[in-house]
Parts: sequence; structure tokens; C-alpha cells
Amino acid sequence: MKKNRLIKPLYIFSIAISFSASAQSTSDPASRHTQHPDSLPTHTLKQVNVKGIKATVVEALPEVNGTYLMGGKRSEVIKLSSIDINVAEKTPRQLFARIPGVFVYDMDGTGNQINISTRGLDPHRSWENNLRQNGVLTNSDMYGYPASHYSPPMESIERIEFVRGMGSLQYGAQFGGMLNYVTKQADTTRQFGFESINSVGSYGLLSTYNAIGGRVGKWTYYGYYYRRHSDGYRDNSRSDARAQLGRIQYQANQRLGFTAELGRSTYTYQIPGPLTDSMFAQNPRQSTRSRNYFNPDIYIPSLKIDWQLSDRTRLLWTNSAVLGPRNSVQFDAFATVPDTISHLTAQYKARQVDVDHFHSYTTEIRLLHQYKLGGIGGAFVAGVQLMSTDLHRQQQGTGTTGTDFNLTLTAPFKRDLHYRTKNFAGFIENHFYLTNRLTVSPGIRVESGKTEMRGTISYYDQGNLPTDISHHFALLGINAEYKINDAVKLYGGWAQAYRPVVFKDIIPSSVYEQIDKNLKDAHGYNAEMGIEGRWQNVHVNITVFDLLYRNRLGTLLQTNTDGANYIFRTNIGDSRSTGVEALIETQLLRTEKVLISGFTSTAYNNARYLNGQVSAGAENRSVKGNQVESAPRWTTRNGLTARYGLASLTLQYSYVSQTFSDAINTIKPSANGAVGPVPAYSLLDLNGTWHINRQFTLRGSINNVLNKHYFTKRPTFYPGPGVWPSDGRSAVLTVGIRL
Repeated sequence: MKKNRLIKPLYIFSIAISFSASAQSTSDPASRHTQHPDSLPTHTLKQVNVKGIKATVVEALPEVNGTYLMGGKRSEVIKLSSIDINVAEKTPRQLFARIPGVFVYDMDGTGNQINISTRGLDPHRSWENNLRQNGVLTNSDMYGYPASHYSPPMESIERIEFVRGMGSLQYGAQFGGMLNYVTKQADTTRQFGFESINSVGSYGLLSTYNAIGGRVGKWTYYGYYYRRHSDGYRDNSRSDARAQLGRIQYQANQRLGFTAELGRSTYTYQIPGPLTDSMFAQNPRQSTRSRNYFNPDIYIPSLKIDWQLSDRTRLLWTNSAVLGPRNSVQFDAFATVPDTISHLTAQYKARQVDVDHFHSYTTEIRLLHQYKLGGIGGAFVAGVQLMSTDLHRQQQGTGTTGTDFNLTLTAPFKRDLHYRTKNFAGFIENHFYLTNRLTVSPGIRVESGKTEMRGTISYYDQGNLPTDISHHFALLGINAEYKINDAVKLYGGWAQAYRPVVFKDIIPSSVYEQIDKNLKDAHGYNAEMGIEGRWQNVHVNITVFDLLYRNRLGTLLQTNTDGANYIFRTNIGDSRSTGVEALIETQLLRTEKVLISGFTSTAYNNARYLNGQVSAGAENRSVKGNQVESAPRWTTRNGLTARYGLASLTLQYSYVSQTFSDAINTIKPSANGAVGPVPAYSLLDLNGTWHINRQFTLRGSINNVLNKHYFTKRPTFYPGPGVWPSDGRSAVLTVGIRL
């Protein structure tokens, strides 16, 4: 290695040595085996982790990552300790700044939930993604309500792994790909360790995160407790959150290990209500509701058995569940309908109570084998996944006339339904190392399942409801990777995906709606081709993509035989997203003490309807050629980071172009704010970090430095149609200690 003072690494942390346990989970950094079959490991070695200043931050998952094959796919790994971010409020535009094309639906404030998507998909609670924590599924119900109501604190996360939809054959059939939050691990060189991270900020923000961990003999333990309070940027937007996690690992021997984990997250969010456009222009901090609340309380238990059968073969068996309720109590109406006390009754109107009970169980067995056959090396992964879910949805209950968070009913639920699914998936994917440079990876995933809806809707003839939906798919895919040299590679592929008909798609909101009994699951494919290169302190990754999404769901206006009109919920058309995603990270200046680096993360996305019609007033209108909802044409995030010794400061500029709230692309906002454009916006954020020493860290953030007033979406359902302002300028100070 040539010596050059300009590129000589400047290490700022001590070297940490930890034992690599082959029986740890696929999300454990010590569990990654990236060797080519010609150089397979024969011994478990100690791993040396060296942390230092780097001009580039984003890494890719290795070709063989635990029991997953990642060669030929675009993937990103973001280590949170390597970037300046607001961890207390887990601001998504900062967390995912270096992942081009990420669109953020930013309306919860104070870090309650992360809502992101890519390539023209719906960002609502990130539900187009296969969401995981430490490799364990956290989607609430993959077939009924695939959103993730589980929301761990970012203080607990070591890194974020993101794989686009090309990984759908191995992870699951979601169009958006896999998003995995990897939690911090115990320091296995010590019997006891402690970490505390505490934050204070604008609008009454207070949070505390406290964790312990260590290793005693063959046992390793880790756990944390977290609390956060915020009064919120808007009036009546108070939030109180809690989260806990406990993990115990037992290493029976060098090849066999067991991991038991239980995570929980809950928060109660006072929902300030939607605004009209004129209200937003007048004062974006005002609220239209003071009695609305949202409260998920989700548990994620899991048990993993990780068995290194031989130096070439590894088996991982994961059993997990998503359990708990999603509660809300609201006065649900347009922003133009005030929530006031009646002169006749001297009380507010009764609120609506909705409760979802999640019971989702998953078991998955994965087998990875690396081999050499003749002159061709390879690695294959095969597995089966069984899912059993029961979403018990109770809606439109009549609640109290009070103002506090209260789920008490004064009249029964009008909807009381069970949405039960049993699904089998089998998959296999194979890396063929055709040469030292070329890898080709074909794969197939077979899905077979059935969803049954049972229960009652008080205002609806049960005979008009579809009761059973079958899911039968054989999904194909192929990826390839060609290494031009050690620094540059080409990658690309094509993989099919589907999205099941979810609960909200088939529940009629009134007697004036009917549901198509032949509803079809949405299906299509992801295709991408890219180049990634690293030259000294420059990192470039550019991808062109094509996402086809068939059988989108919507509503049409139909006429009965008696001439009466009704709304028909059915498959209304197809859409396609094509574009470019580009990341460039580079070093701009380096001296003995100072490093200045920069990045640009930019995406162009042309998401359009290929065909289709939707209801619009008293007619059906074509949406062919229209822009897909919540799909900006341009998204760009750019940053400059200056490092001096143990301190760093990052200035980030973000720009998102205009989007629409409806498929018709309504230009003039409606009087109630329910439909219309979402204007383009640009923001500046400033974040700093000072690693005082090994024990103490200080972080500071100023979000939305110029105090821009903006919003990211007009929801069509929860938490109410209209304008939902995003947060203005805020400041946060965070102090971390490790002992």
C-alpha cells in the first residue's frame, strides 16, 4: 500500500476487538461470510473493527450476507455512528439522505413513525417495504395491514440496511424491497456495559435511552429502556413514547447458537387534525382537533436458531410474531367541520373509536450452501416461510364526548371483522461464479395462500362482501454482477413482485359502495442496472430502474339496474416508474487535522399511469399519463461535512419536487384541502457531533434552519383528508455516555 499523507487514514476512535460468533443472526455484523467458495473459512477468527474518519459513508451488503445472497442487487448500509443526524427525532430525510430516491411522508412530528418509499410507491408507514429489525419481520400484518406500527428509537440502532425490490425473492414479495434496522449489540469483551443517551429540544422535547449489555461465559445479554415526550410543533400535537428491548444469546459451541429477543414500542400521539390551504397559509401551527388520539402498542418476540452445519453450510431458523393493538379515538371529519360544543347538549359530539388487534406469526427456515462443481463455484440459499395472521378489526364504535384519550364505547362497533390469512412461500436463489469477475444469480419464489374475511358490518348486506381471496404466485428473478476491476462493478437484474389486497381495499365505507368480488392482487416487477465504483476517496453508485405495478386499486362510479349510482371498489389500472438514482460521495479537502467531504444523493422518477379510470364526482375520468400520487419527479439531498479532530459538522440541503394527492392530478386545491397538489419544497438542516472521548459524545441539531413552511402529503384516509403541516425550525441537544 502506497504511503500518501493526503489519503492516510486519520483514526479517531480506539480499536475494538470482539469475538466473531458464527451462530449470530444474519443481521449481526460478526455473522457476515463474504468468501468466495475457493477460499471458504475453516476456523472462526476474532474480528477487528477499526473506526476512523472516512470521506465516504455508504457501504453495500456483501455478496453473501449471513444466509442471504446480495450479489447483483443495489443495497445500502448506513452506520448511524458515521453520520451527523438528529437521532432523538429520527428525522428520515437525514437518516436516509444518502439513499437516493427516498420519499418521506413527514407529518407525525417528533419521530413517532418513519414513512418512506422509493420508485413511486406509497410511503404510508413504509408499508410497501419488507420491514425488519435484526432480520425479524415487523410489518403488522403482511396481508391485512402491512404497515409497521412498531417504531424503535434511533438511539438503539447501529445501522440501517436497505435493499431495493430486487431482493423480493428472498425477503418477501414486496415491491419496495427490504428495510432492516439493526440494533446495537452487547460489548462481548465485558461482563457489563452501560450506555445512556439523553436529549432536550424545542417544543418540550425530552428523551432518555438507557441500555446495558455484556457477556458471561456462553451467555450474552442486551437490553434497553426508552422514553420520549414532546408537546409538538403544532397545537394539540403532544406525544409520549416508550420502548423496550431484551435479548439473550446462548452460544452452545462454535457452530450452534440461540437468540431470544423481545421488543416493544408504544406511543400516544395527540392528532392535531388536517388544515385547509388557507388555514395552512395563515398559520401552519394551528390545529382543528384537540380530542383526537392515536396509540399503537406493539410487541415483537422472536427466537432464532443459527447452526453452522459445516464450513460450507449454514442453517437459520427464525420464529417471530407481531402482537398488539392499534388504537385511535377521533372526531373524524374534514378540516372545514369544526369540533365544537353543542349549544343544545353542552357537550362535544361523540368520537369514533377504532381498534385493530394484530396476531401475526411467522416461521422461516433458510439454508445457505457454498460449493464448487467442476470449474464453477457457487452459493445457493433455499428456504420456506409460513405465515399465519389474524387481523381483528373493530371500527366505527361510538366513543365518549370527552377530551382525553379514552377507548370506552357508548355504542358497539359498526364493523367487527376478522381478516385471517395462511400463506406458504418457498424460495431458492443461486450464485453462479462463472468467472472470477462474473456472477449470475437466478431465483424463484412460490407463494400460495388464502385470506378469509369473516364478521359483520352493521350497515351492509354481508352477501355483498367478498369473503375469500387467494394468493398464488410463482415469482421469477435473475441478477448479475460483473467486476471490471477491484474498484468498479456493474450490476443489474429483474425480479417479480406482488402486493396483496389489504383490508382497507375491501371494506365498504357506506351502503353506497360495492366491492368487486374478483379483486386481484397487484403484481409486476422491478428491473435495475447500475454501476458502482470506489476510487480512493470517491464513491459513485448510479442506477437506472423500471418498476411496473399492475392492478392498482381504486374506485369507479357505476349504475345499478334501477338507475341508482354507486361506488365500485376494484382494480382500476396500471402504472410504471422509470428513472435514475445517483449517489456521489467524495473528499473535497484534507489536511493533517481537517477533512471536508460532500455528497449528493439525487433521483429522477417518472411515475405515470399507463391506463385506468377513477371516479371523479358524477363521472369516471381517465388517468392515463397522469403522475402517480406521492411520487415526486425529483428528489435530491446534498451535504457538506467538515471534520476537525473529534468533531464534525454537516450542512444538508434537501429538495423535493411537486406531487399530487390524487390520481386525477387535481391542480386547484379543494376548499376542504382534501385534494390538490403538494408544492415542491427545499430545506436546510445543520447537525454536529463531538466525540469528546471514548465515553462521552455530544450531538446538536437545527432542523429546517430557515423555518420553511411545507407539507408532504394530503392523506386520503387516516389521519384525515387535508393539509398536514410538517415541522418548522427546531433545535435538539443530545448527550451520550458509555461506561
